[in-house]
Amino acid sequence: MLAFSPVHDAVGAAGAAVSWLADAFAPLTGGAATAAAIVLFTVAVRLLISPLTLAQVRGERRRAALAPEVRQLQQRHADDPTRLQSELFALYRRAGASPVAGCLPALLQAPFFLVMYRLFATGGDGGGLLDERLAGVPLGWRLGDGLSVPVVLVFGVLLAALTGLAWFSSRRAKRAAAATGTVAGAPTEGPGAAMLAGLIPLLPYVTVLVALVVPLAAVLYLVTTTAWTALEQVTLRRPQPESIDKR
Repeated sequence: MLAFSPVHDAVGAAGAAVSWLADAFAPLTGGAATAAAIVLFTVAVRLLISPLTLAQVRGERRRAALAPEVRQLQQRHADDPTRLQSELFALYRRAGASPVAGCLPALLQAPFFLVMYRLFATGGDGGGLLDERLAGVPLGWRLGDGLSVPVVLVFGVLLAALTGLAWFSSRRAKRAAAATGTVAGAPTEGPGAAMLAGLIPLLPYVTVLVALVVPLAAVLYLVTTTAWTALEQVTLRRPQPESIDKR
């Protein structure tokens, strides 16, 4: 059904780029050339969409900076939802922000992640990419296909890395919520806030669950893109409760 869709064409182009990178790396990395190409291609795409990430972070910071005023308005107009919405809209307009400022960049990033995940989960429909190997394990191999010493070692290392990254991201999310009084840019008080505060730190572990059922190529992609996200958290998403975008 997707054979004639733009997604199919984009996956084909991405597959050609990974194959070219694998050929270029072959003299240096030998049998691990395709695995190295997957990592490099993932990093290149994340660099390509970094302006969207920066826009998303700016939106998150603006919303976090307004969180104390938002809480005051919620308390003041708790019995008048219409007035509350009007006051919130005026607050965001005066600050030059938007309650959904971080959503559009995130949505624009989604097609890139869809293409990469489809490529590494299906081999670009042609499957040739998944026939290559890493330490003797085919890139198309899933844990459910059977266990052997190479499979346990390769998947074990990658799953351990993914779990460590998930733990790091979860801890960062908790610390950011405590420092700014917000969860994902929303106040930690109000309807549904407690449930959101409990859910957000668990989300990074979903990646680990996904890695249990996808091919090795997709696990490599997940580890690389998750590591890049963790790097962004350290460099771009440092909690700044008092001096965020006061321009």
